[in-house]
Amino acid sequence: MTDQDDRFLRQAIDLARSAREHGNHPFGAVLVDPDGQAVLTAKNTVTTDRDVTGHAETNLVRLAFTTIEAGRLPGYTLYTSCEPCAMCSGAIYWAGIGRVVFALAESSLRAITAPYPDTPTLAHPCRLVFADGSRAVEVTGPLLEDEARDVHRDFWG
Repeated sequence: MTDQDDRFLRQAIDLARSAREHGNHPFGAVLVDPDGQAVLTAKNTVTTDRDVTGHAETNLVRLAFTTIEAGRLPGYTLYTSCEPCAMCSGAIYWAGIGRVVFALAESSLRAITAPYPDTPTLAHPCRLVFADGSRAVEVTGPLLEDEARDVHRDFWG
């Protein structure tokens, strides 16, 4: 893990904490340009926007696609507090973002949410979604899982 990865993953985890404090699910994401500058951030808004697609990563992709020239996105890195779900992975792939770095693995999230039937997850790692595509998406993670897991403590159920 690089210093940049550490810094932006911690920012994504802080955004997840903020999303939770504002009544949403605890997920956050940061988009970083090729020069290592954070250019966009997003939080989960599923509850407050009453939109099941309001995951932090899809919110970030929507914002990125309207503010950054699509041809530049392969040079960008999306940092996220939790491994992107299959829906978010598809959005990241279709937007053309070139790299994803995540903190908490989907399998670790499933271990947290499994006892609660109204919190379904998909057991489909983002690497599998990206592997089915026709272009490569670099994936790094899980990293900082303990810190990312802490944001979910006592949230689900």
